[in-house]
Parts: sequence; C-alpha cells; structure tokens
Amino acid sequence: MQADVGNQDELHDDYFGHEHLTIIQPAKGWRALNFKELWAYRELFYVLVQRDIKVRYKQTVLGVVWAVLQPVLTMAIFTVVFGGLAKIPSDGYPYAIFVFAALLPWTFFANSVNASSMSLITSANMISKVYFPRIIIPLSSIGAGLLDLMISTCVLFALMTWYGVGWSVNLFLAPVLLLVVIFTALGVGVLLSALTVAYRDFRFVVPFLV
Repeated sequence: MQADVGNQDELHDDYFGHEHLTIIQPAKGWRALNFKELWAYRELFYVLVQRDIKVRYKQTVLGVVWAVLQPVLTMAIFTVVFGGLAKIPSDGYPYAIFVFAALLPWTFFANSVNASSMSLITSANMISKVYFPRIIIPLSSIGAGLLDLMISTCVLFALMTWYGVGWSVNLFLAPVLLLVVIFTALGVGVLLSALTVAYRDFRFVVPFLV
C-alpha cells in the first residue's frame, strides 16, 4: 500500500512538480500514446466527464430519460417498418430485442463520434490556456456517453425478461464488444476532431458521414 502511494506521489511530481518542463512541438511521424501521462491527468478526465454529463441534461425537461427514448423510439420504428412491413427475419428472436441489441452499440458509437469530433472546438479556450494531454478532450466526450449506454443496457435486460429471452454465455463477450466500440469511436473521433480544427466544414460533414 505504501509502495503504491509512493509511486503515485512520484508520478504526480513528474508531471506537476515545479521542476517539470513540458515542451509542446509538432511531432514527426507516428507517436505512441503516453498512458503514463494520461494516468497522471485522470482527475481532469473525471471532471470533464462530469461536466459533459451535466451540460447534456441541464435545463431539459426529461433529463436522462432521453438516453432511453432515443434507442426505444428507433427500435419501435425499425420493428414496425422492417419487422412488420418488410418481414425481415430476426433469427427466431422477438424483433424488438433483435433491433434494440444492435441499436445500443451503434447509438453509442454515433453519439460518441458526433460529440468527440466537435470536442476540441468547444474546448478551445481551455486548450489555449493550460497544457494537458489533448486526447483527454475527445476521450471525455466518449466517457460521458457511457452513462447513456449503461441506462439503455438496463432497458435491454428488462426487455429480455419481458419477452422471455434467456441469457447465455455470449453475454460475457459484451465487455469485449464495448472495448472495440470505444476504441473505434475514439480513433474516428480524434481524427475528425483534428480535421474539424483545420477545416471547419467538417462540423457539417460529420453528421452526414455518421
């Protein structure tokens, strides 16, 4: 325990000590992600995630209910159009479950890409005043969307119980799927956020791409 505290203090001094000097300059070629630096600034990440969550639901009538309404209403439309009218098969599962299970990762991915692509623009004042790992900005935008995903996942489990859909060992692969979606959204979001800074037209292009 004392060793862990000592390592944290040493890490804090490395990045926040008075003798620490950070030189900001353009990098040539590919540069590896500095996980040690990200861990040192983890408290800033938590603060930014909380800020994004509060801003998202501030002065809204329904609040976090929007996290449920968006996928549920889309599920209802898909169920009527593709399940009822187009008669697209659902491999024996209730069509609502079939659609909702696919909408959860896609809705999270789409919202994360949209939010992270504009994150550097909306945080320009903070970026120009103090140094911190810039990747924390789009990463915090994606972290805020995890709350919506968790709420919607609870709705999915409730629907599975309602329709009598049994749980299987495949659910243990859900964290793997989540990690893949998070890193994919982060990669696309970081790329688009950089392009949006250089070319402001991308803020209009991103919704069409998604």
